Amino acid sequence: MAAIKVKDLTKDYGSVPGVDSLSFTVDNGEIFGFLGPNGSGKTTTIRTLLGLLTPTAGTATILGADVREENALIEAKRRIGYLPADLGFNDDVTGTQVLEYHASVKGDSRRTGLLDVFTPPLDQQIREYSTGNKQLLGIIQAFMHDPDLVIMDEPTSGLDPLNQAQFNEFINAERERGTTIFFSSHVLSEVRRVCDRVGILRDGRLVGLENMEALLERGGKRVHVRVADGSNVDLTATDGVFDRTTIGDEQQFTYAGDYTTLIRQLADYQIHDIEITEPPLEDIFMHYYGERKGEPSTGQREEANV
Repeated sequence: MAAIKVKDLTKDYGSVPGVDSLSFTVDNGEIFGFLGPNGSGKTTTIRTLLGLLTPTAGTATILGADVREENALIEAKRRIGYLPADLGFNDDVTGTQVLEYHASVKGDSRRTGLLDVFTPPLDQQIREYSTGNKQLLGIIQAFMHDPDLVIMDEPTSGLDPLNQAQFNEFINAERERGTTIFFSSHVLSEVRRVCDRVGILRDGRLVGLENMEALLERGGKRVHVRVADGSNVDLTATDGVFDRTTIGDEQQFTYAGDYTTLIRQLADYQIHDIEITEPPLEDIFMHYYGERKGEPSTGQREEANV
């Protein structure tokens, strides 16, 4: 059974769409990244999965419980950890009191071990916490009862680079423990490091659903070419070439076509230097969010990938 199964899930806010006909699954033990800019529908999806919002249409199950059935969902939530985007801690209590409260509700079998990894100042009142320390406390409360599934909304928001690295290492260890993790993010570097698969949202619609290997392959390779005699390489008729820039005898472009064809085209020139690397994940993301010369229109891409 999938940890999360979403079928034609729709949530409207009156005349304003939240999410529109989402369908995807998250497998047990998988780390699934839910990507999109602010306002794309990530938080609406999460809140609907947790029963905090009622679907307008469609449905979803989470750990086998239908999100529309309150009693079943309450039982399932005992096995779920949740890190919201807005933590909402009481400013007048200490970190220890926050954890004690959560322990009284759901248990804390992993609290001690988590505090060895994440170290918010527990004796201070929340009003004295930095944004990063609040986030660390939120991560601890989400995992402290040893849940089967953890849902997180922008989990590294406010964390410094050291704590981000610790979080990524921790999440990879959770995969080894068999914990299923679903998290929204717009920080593409962390997604690349830890996710098995990603879903990509645009204006409330799912425009991409890929494993990381396929997502990187879809983005092609970044090619840097320098020609020995100073001439420009003419690739205007070569399919799969986009984002091309030329400075003197150097050209850079992203290539998502057949590499045999590219090598044959380049063989007509005296190549002084060539470098082929993976593009930044940000470039791949722009396949779904930005127009590129020579690429299909946004509408065409959405139709092809939904």
